[in-house]
Amino acid sequence: MTRAALAALLAGALGACGMLPESRAPSRPRTSTAPSPGLSRPDSAKCLAALGASGARYAPLPDRFHAPGCQAVGSVRLDRLAGDRDASFALANLGPVACPLAQAFAAWARYGVDRAARQMLGSPLTRIETMGSYACRNVAGGTRLSAHSRAEAIDIGAFVLADGRRVSVKAGWNTASDQERAFLRTVHASACKRFGTVLGPAYNAAHADHLHVELGDGSFCR
Repeated sequence: MTRAALAALLAGALGACGMLPESRAPSRPRTSTAPSPGLSRPDSAKCLAALGASGARYAPLPDRFHAPGCQAVGSVRLDRLAGDRDASFALANLGPVACPLAQAFAAWARYGVDRAARQMLGSPLTRIETMGSYACRNVAGGTRLSAHSRAEAIDIGAFVLADGRRVSVKAGWNTASDQERAFLRTVHASACKRFGTVLGPAYNAAHADHLHVELGDGSFCR
């Protein structure tokens, strides 16, 4: 075999190697803190300043991108919120919350919940018990990603008062005292003025034990 023929044969073999498929491990959902174009919030500094001015105690969180469509961008960890007067109250079981949602939630909790508790039940709030915020999942019974997958929704299960009472959505919506039922409907109605979507026990069985509030441009209140 001539040198020219041998060189041609080796070149062909190397070219064929370049066409072989790569050996890949099974794909898994990825979690990353790297920035992603188009996902950062240009108004995040303004939002954080407004959140701090509201009296909320919070900590900014790094941006995280999980499975496709699931992310927590421009989010915060809320620790305490300011009450209608000088007091503050705690939050339970709350994960990452997108800053604009945190801002709306702080205002609603202060003026729509704590104020209603003082006026209607005679006691201020000491804690709002939630069922979480961020979760990479679809809307219940559907194929569309929930607002929870973007940290833009919060589920609220109960309100704990300074006098020791615990007003839960599940027990109080239909079976508690007249005062507690009126209180829950009042905070539900006030939430509809601040959030794009608000869902409660009157909507469907999936919301029988909590109030769901989320960001949005619309006005869907059930």
